[in-house]
Amino acid sequence: MKPAMETAAEENTEQSQERKGCFECCIKCLGGVPYASLVATILCFSGVTLFCGCGHVALAGTVAILEQHFSTNTSDHALFSEVIQLMQYVIYGIASFFFLYGIILLAEGFYITNAVKELHGEFKTSACGRCISGMFVFLTYMLGVACLGMFGFSTVPVFMFYNIWSTCEVIKSQINGTTAVEQICVDIQQYGIIPWNAFPGKICGSALENICNTNELYMSYHLFIVACTGAGATVIALLIYMLATTYNYAVLKFKSREDCCTKF
Repeated sequence: MKPAMETAAEENTEQSQERKGCFECCIKCLGGVPYASLVATILCFSGVTLFCGCGHVALAGTVAILEQHFSTNTSDHALFSEVIQLMQYVIYGIASFFFLYGIILLAEGFYITNAVKELHGEFKTSACGRCISGMFVFLTYMLGVACLGMFGFSTVPVFMFYNIWSTCEVIKSQINGTTAVEQICVDIQQYGIIPWNAFPGKICGSALENICNTNELYMSYHLFIVACTGAGATVIALLIYMLATTYNYAVLKFKSREDCCTKF
């Protein structure tokens, strides 16, 4: 029989080897994580959630403010209401598409990172793989341009509500003099969302002050700001995706047999 001290030493050696093997396995797994794609996915999901969620509620609040104060005749804003309803349905589609596309790009990043680092076998590439990677590069660039347009479009309601909010602040600053308050107006017709013959269309004085005191105005204003911020975050996420997919495509095409290392 072996002495007790030798048996204990062998057990300690086995335990240390097991711990070392577990540690190396964890390092190997962490080395295969596409960190750029992971950050872009989290940022994309957050931005799309903010844009779609806040934008949907803000659009509904805008229609409510328009119907209650600026256009009492339903036929005057019927087209605008239909456009808003269509945009709300489009928001559902945008959220679903970006969720699916983000998962696909993250999966591609995992696959290429593990393949290039040869974590799970020999790295081999094919014409089909390069074609798919190039397709993702093209789609990501197109989506980036589309999201830039989406970001620019989301600034329009922010600008409109900012003008109304600024006018409300001017009214609140007019403590004395009713005549001066009655001369302060907001003409919603100038933004083109309702026709010029819509009634009342233009709100002044005490009627405008009543609008300024409603929660819907400030809620919609801040929701549009958050939605615009979400659109900007989505643009940044797609920019990171562009870098990641372009680098992945370059790796697949030019470094298929080289000992390269990527985190994308």
